[in-house]
Amino acid sequence: MSAIRRWLTALLVVAFAVAISYLALDRPVARFAHSLFASQRHTLFEPLTHIPDPLMPAAAIAFVGLGLYALAGRALSRLQTTLVVCSLSLTMAQVIKNQLKFVFGRTWPETWVENNPSFIHDRVYGFNLFHGGAGYESFPSGHMTTTCALISVLWICYPRFKPIYGLAVLAVAVGLIGADFHFLSDVIAGSFVGASTGWMAVALLDRVAPQRSRD
Repeated sequence: MSAIRRWLTALLVVAFAVAISYLALDRPVARFAHSLFASQRHTLFEPLTHIPDPLMPAAAIAFVGLGLYALAGRALSRLQTTLVVCSLSLTMAQVIKNQLKFVFGRTWPETWVENNPSFIHDRVYGFNLFHGGAGYESFPSGHMTTTCALISVLWICYPRFKPIYGLAVLAVAVGLIGADFHFLSDVIAGSFVGASTGWMAVALLDRVAPQRSRD
């Protein structure tokens, strides 16, 4: 099966999983997390959600640093090239997920900012297409998008560390759901967006490198 067919198949699977989660799982999981972990989520689960926080600043530093290195006429090693791809993947993932958040306009599981309407507090649930605003940015999860945008590149380029990558993704997902920061379907969609961005970034590099060698 070609790469594009694999991606389209994954898209259909994810769309189906998101639909099932939206209809049957998101609300009971959010209620469960709220009721069971309300007193512990800020100490038990919230720290896991901060795992991706350094990634965007690190991506900017790596891109500028390696860009200057390239401007100096130096050749990039395999690791350095991978870091550039990681930086591009993270940056594009941020742009794409911001646009998707605006398109879908989903409310959050709980009230976090400016008394935003939420499922737990107001029993507000659903998508509000092209609504905009901080209270309507739950879907897809930005933290999962960022995490998987990095992990997917590393997964392809350095596959021997797959168990570590899997644990990192699982930790962030558990943190987001356990802290009731996101619905399950937000996490599923964010994972797919990030993984897709990384996959495409590596594919683009593979196509660009042979072309440059011919030039």
